[in-house]
Amino acid sequence: MSTPSGVIGHFDIAGGDLGRLSTFYREVFGWEVNARGEGYSQVETPSLRGALVEAPEASLTVGVVVDDLDAALIDAATLGGTVVMPATDNGWVRKAQVADPAGNVLALIQK
Repeated sequence: MSTPSGVIGHFDIAGGDLGRLSTFYREVFGWEVNARGEGYSQVETPSLRGALVEAPEASLTVGVVVDDLDAALIDAATLGGTVVMPATDNGWVRKAQVADPAGNVLALIQK
């Protein structure tokens, strides 16, 4: 079954110490956390998959599934948003990041 467009399909939690973040989310919420390479751990919750990402600044980014990434980036820019990260293929998915008109960053994930 494919994920419908518009669904929140992923999240990234960023911070400077993945070891502490992993322990926190594993122990407080019982989430499964698996290291997948330097600076990246996959997270599985009872309802949603995500990642812990090593970064200098703390942040939480939700990923919204879209049918057509290129069209969604054009729509976002046309409607007052800003492309923060252009379309990128990371080997697992094709994704990008946009900021909404208020500056909130969202990941867009092409299904």
